[in-house]
Amino acid sequence: RENFIHLCNPHLEKMKEDILYHFALGTGTHDFPALFGDVKFVCVGGSPSRMKAFIAYIAEELGLGSPGCDYPNICAGTDRYAMYKVGPVLSVSHGMGIPSISIMLHELIKLLYHAKCSNITIIRIGTSGGIGLEPGSVVITRQSVDATFKPQLEQVVLGKTVIRSTNLDEQLAKELMQCSTEIGQFNTVIGNTMCTLDFYEGQGRLDGAICLYDEEEKLQYLKKAYDSGVRNIEMESSVFAAMCNLSGVKAAVVCVTLLNRLEGDQISSSHDVLVEYQQRPQKLVGYFIKKCLGKA
Repeated sequence: RENFIHLCNPHLEKMKEDILYHFALGTGTHDFPALFGDVKFVCVGGSPSRMKAFIAYIAEELGLGSPGCDYPNICAGTDRYAMYKVGPVLSVSHGMGIPSISIMLHELIKLLYHAKCSNITIIRIGTSGGIGLEPGSVVITRQSVDATFKPQLEQVVLGKTVIRSTNLDEQLAKELMQCSTEIGQFNTVIGNTMCTLDFYEGQGRLDGAICLYDEEEKLQYLKKAYDSGVRNIEMESSVFAAMCNLSGVKAAVVCVTLLNRLEGDQISSSHDVLVEYQQRPQKLVGYFIKKCLGKA
């Protein structure tokens, strides 16, 4: 059955043209169905360079590219986000934090709608701080929770607080977990992901410019998070889950942990080790896509 994007905005139907300003794309200047109509998988991540590396990786995995092949940035007309495409896979950067990924998702969801895409799977791949896990472990998110461990996104709209669900697709999470088992290269768990509004105080770090709590208070908080089911911390998953839910899109979050926050705050692994860690979500999601397309 065809499952199309559900657009929660009746005003868009009245517009003659929709300009996706932060993508430098528009329905009056670009043929969205021709450019993006075959997309089935969208992978999003913070860094433009990481998303370019991912599209090169998936192109080779799917036999759609050759080593050293260059992939043009579809959003070259702006410096806000980068977008790459190969076959049915779209790779898009979203920057850092809820505001940045929120802007990108509004325009991405509209892009997929205008392109008449169906049966879309969107996966965020990224890095995170782990809680009680060895560095390099991969976390597939069950629920995104806020800093009080509630599975919700609080957003102020027209001066009123709106609460949105941040659950993610349970079946998709299980399928990704099965893929990791089949790869058998790194530790992977399904757990809750805490999404915070900043990197330092919001995540209980002791090394920011401002810190008005002590180490014991920090550890109590992180252990409480662990006991509630949280296995990693990042800064985008709540709005990602909420917006995908409202748009009727299957979604998952797959993040590698760069450190165990119960043992420290600063990322001290070597550059080479961090690069290898960051490739783990790419490998897992790449294998998942290959399997879905019957190429694994």
